Amino acid sequence: MSVMPTDISPADYRIVSRDGGGFGVEVSIEGTSPTMVTSFATESAANDWIIAHKARLAAPKPKRWRARR
Repeated sequence: MSVMPTDISPADYRIVSRDGGGFGVEVSIEGTSPTMVTSFATESAANDWIIAHKARLAAPKPKRWRARR
């Protein structure tokens, strides 16, 4: 799954407790339906995913090279 908020519409994250145990992260981006990322055994693991996801989004985007014709 890929959640890609833009710089204009940052994501909001909410950790939720799942009925069967464990935790999920609800990712909300303005103008889109929320997405649930599941299967975290602990709240700490869910929080670690949020931190890593924010870091990936903030990282510089790789340059794409176009083939010359």
